[in-house]
Amino acid sequence: MTSSILAAFLYGIFTLIGGIMGYVKSRSQISLISGCFSGMLLLSGALAALKGNPWGLTLAMIVTALLVIVFIVRWLKTRKFMPAGMMVGVGVITFIVMVIGR
Repeated sequence: MTSSILAAFLYGIFTLIGGIMGYVKSRSQISLISGCFSGMLLLSGALAALKGNPWGLTLAMIVTALLVIVFIVRWLKTRKFMPAGMMVGVGVITFIVMVIGR
């Protein structure tokens, strides 16, 4: 397992858990749906890459980049580090690891 695939797996789990936590904390169905959907896409991409499919890592990188953009916009609107700022930071690190490890 490469560092890129591991980063995609970890970010997928992180995103999935974050969506569930957003629902538990504030009953936000949008957090639950988007977190689970994004997390499953990331995990699917990582699993596909692990099985040797070249599109898997590309999918994970696209989802990561989109999440970073969405959370930058949210962070600028709310000015709150949690969860938007944290997701930007973790997402940027994940994206860099995926690009370098590719």
